[in-house]
Amino acid sequence: MAIQHNTTYAPDLLGAGYEQLTLNFPDDYEGKVVATLVRKKAQRATDKAVLYIHGFIDYFFQTEMAEQFNQHGYDFYALDLRKYGRSILPHQKYYYVLNLNEYNAEITAALEIIGQEKHDHVVLAGHSTGGLTATLYAAHHPQHPLIKALWCNSPFYDFNAPLWKKKFALPKLSALAKHLPSVKFPSELNKWYTSSLHQSLKGEWDFNLDWKKKAYPFVYLSFVRAIFEAQKEIHQGAQINVPALIMHSHKTTYPKKFNRDAQTTDVILEVKDIIKFAKKLQGDVTVMTIQNGLHDLVLSEAPVRSEVYSKLFTWLAEKQK
Repeated sequence: MAIQHNTTYAPDLLGAGYEQLTLNFPDDYEGKVVATLVRKKAQRATDKAVLYIHGFIDYFFQTEMAEQFNQHGYDFYALDLRKYGRSILPHQKYYYVLNLNEYNAEITAALEIIGQEKHDHVVLAGHSTGGLTATLYAAHHPQHPLIKALWCNSPFYDFNAPLWKKKFALPKLSALAKHLPSVKFPSELNKWYTSSLHQSLKGEWDFNLDWKKKAYPFVYLSFVRAIFEAQKEIHQGAQINVPALIMHSHKTTYPKKFNRDAQTTDVILEVKDIIKFAKKLQGDVTVMTIQNGLHDLVLSEAPVRSEVYSKLFTWLAEKQK
């Protein structure tokens, strides 16, 4: 694997203290492939780190989360996966993937680098699709020497769809995607989600609207298949060998117009599905409700975020005794 471990970090677009490293991989079906590792070190030297994996139509920009980990004695690392955010190349289709295992290369490379940088204790973390990816990575690497805990923020353990769609439509779409991966299919993502977040719209956060788009009406069939196949393992009850914390909002809503629900609930995934399948995971698994949480819990209103971090770091301290 042609990964440049010895490349020095460059300053990152997030400003002081944030650095980035480009990871190079063999070409895939679209050509050249890179991923980006972003780092923010704690003030004091530490052997503990976190590796965060973003969600679909997303990238790493959640600086408050990084700084919370720093303050609690962790060096913070985040990946912008191939074809996302900092890692998108001109010849690539945004977010295009045939199988979620494609991301194993950058997760493995990032963990190698984190180990080389004198850490022996890593919390693997992920949001939404990143939570699904992180869960499967932990399940597939039960003896990984660095991974000591798993934290998932609203993981994508099931499609938010009626039962008939899950039973009949999704298997057919997944089969079709084998032959027609680039066909576009309506995404049905709630149109108010990004509006609830971005400071130029109705939120409090600043992020790149090319990388985390305001609207994404269509998804590639290949994405449907990649998720559908990955979720099968979760549904069968994957074994997790490290303590796992699965967080989710208290409820899901489907606002047709912008309202209070868009600012205080999950409008992307069905939280009942997250709970159902989190409870099927085998191992030391804690499932935790966050009242008034958004889909990305760390982007919720300030009192809600405080609760997320308080519960997260209390749990981590308990599990690391």
